[in-house]
Amino acid sequence: MDPIDRDVLRPLASKYIWWKTPDEAVDMPDRVIAQVMNIGDYADVQQLVHQLGDDSLREVLTHAQAGQFDQRSWVYWHYRLGLANVDHVPPLPVRRFT
Repeated sequence: MDPIDRDVLRPLASKYIWWKTPDEAVDMPDRVIAQVMNIGDYADVQQLVHQLGDDSLREVLTHAQAGQFDQRSWVYWHYRLGLANVDHVPPLPVRRFT
């Protein structure tokens, strides 16, 4: 994925990664993007799509870590980004303890 402009993510980071400073949060751009995709309001999601494009969102979704998406968002984004056919959405990532 191409480097993402931190200034694009900073306002979203302050809203959706509230447990870190915006500067700390934008050091993990995929985490900010995933959080907006998972719990973002309509306007913020539309802003993200417009500024980053579907390819960036596909990259974040296909490399998501366990716990970054709930089931509803996981299914929605797979359909929305053309990564799944009806009734063929991959399972959510899970944590594995060894």
